[in-house]
Amino acid sequence: METIQVELGDRSYPIFIGPSLLDSGEIPQEFFGVGKVVIISNESVAPLYMAGLKGFLAGRDILEIILPDGEQYKNLDAISYIYDRLLEAKCDRRTTLVALGGGVIGDVTGFAAATYLRGVPFVQIPTTLLAQVDSSVGGKTGVNHPAGKNMIGAFYQPQCVIADTEYLKTLPEREIKAGLAEVIKYGLINKPEFFDYLEENSECLLTLQSQFLVEAIKVSCQAKAEIVAADERETGQRALLNLGHTFGHAIETACGYGTWLHGETVAMGMVMAADLSVRLGMLDLVSAQRVRRVLEDKFAMVVVPPNEISVDKYLSLMALDKKTELGKLRFILLNSIGEAVIRADIESEVLKTTLSAGSGLCINHEELR
Repeated sequence: METIQVELGDRSYPIFIGPSLLDSGEIPQEFFGVGKVVIISNESVAPLYMAGLKGFLAGRDILEIILPDGEQYKNLDAISYIYDRLLEAKCDRRTTLVALGGGVIGDVTGFAAATYLRGVPFVQIPTTLLAQVDSSVGGKTGVNHPAGKNMIGAFYQPQCVIADTEYLKTLPEREIKAGLAEVIKYGLINKPEFFDYLEENSECLLTLQSQFLVEAIKVSCQAKAEIVAADERETGQRALLNLGHTFGHAIETACGYGTWLHGETVAMGMVMAADLSVRLGMLDLVSAQRVRRVLEDKFAMVVVPPNEISVDKYLSLMALDKKTELGKLRFILLNSIGEAVIRADIESEVLKTTLSAGSGLCINHEELR
């Protein structure tokens, strides 16, 4: 088992990474508190892992809350349903909520924990690769609004994160690729040697070879933990973690939540960010082409955004992005592979060129095939 600490003073917590963690005897029960335990999961995950978690918590007073599966259910209706169940069960401030599922379950459970009785403890047990390397770490919780993704939420840290790599073996290939997009993001932000590692070992990661998987999750969580510790509430460098997300969130919202997986739109968004970086004279073309090649060829991801989204639609959705400050949209762009920066001075005509590029993103990619 690997353990990484997210350093946030008296709100610090560990991330446990490895196989069969609940069976190992290495996870202390203290993280689950002393009162009721409410396990929140969904219809797909609960049949697979609920029994094992309840066995680990044997002897505890346990309540199960099962939600429908899908990004389209990450909304205030789900939060209201959770509140109803907690109140019916007379759950108090000693109650611990446990998120057993992917990013949607983690975000919804975290937001419910942050707001029920003005805050109760919660534990993250992410069951997807994307959730293990990104959404379960750092305390961002929340739900979507029809006008924009993650527009309603709170910063609220878990007691611990338990990232069991055995859970990943039941995921479809599409989910694995979506998670790997977030892993690749860390290499692009500030770890060029990690990007090299991922490029060289793409097949080992896609086939879930344990040694490579644990290493990728560990480095990703370490990278995020360091940034979160320095900027918990995203007033500065934490925004770098949103590389590809400004474009990606617009695609998710425009196409309807659940049409594309979050990681899939992040892959599209990272290629769009690389393209815009080239057009602004920041990133060299060969590096931008390499970003696309690694995502598209090495990891077989879809990187061309849907052509039905108009430039005007992109711009209207981006205007609601959480990184917008004083009416100016901030983009996370690349100076090089391994050096991401925040820019708020993008000329609209240059941005529109990227938004309308379609399959022409990262010009002349075909030449490198």
